[in-house]
Amino acid sequence: MEDQGTLFTILGWVASITMILGYLPQAIQTIRTLNTDGIALPTFLMMGIGSVCFMLQGILHQPDTLWALFITNLITTICSCIVFGIKIYNDFFKKK
Repeated sequence: MEDQGTLFTILGWVASITMILGYLPQAIQTIRTLNTDGIALPTFLMMGIGSVCFMLQGILHQPDTLWALFITNLITTICSCIVFGIKIYNDFFKKK
């Protein structure tokens, strides 16, 4: 049974690292260029909401064991908020 808990933890951290490494390039590119033309607002909004929900799940369900879930989704939530803000600015306030 201990092996199952260790595997659960390892898989959680591997998932966290790969999610962050998959998410950060888009956020960094968007922050650097401020170009959001290729970003679909509804998709990014849903991804941000999903990150917030997973973050809350990590806090509410055994917070001592689900740190990977919380940390990953905290990072992706912050990135989503930044990109969302840039996208809203570009689409609604910046006249092209």
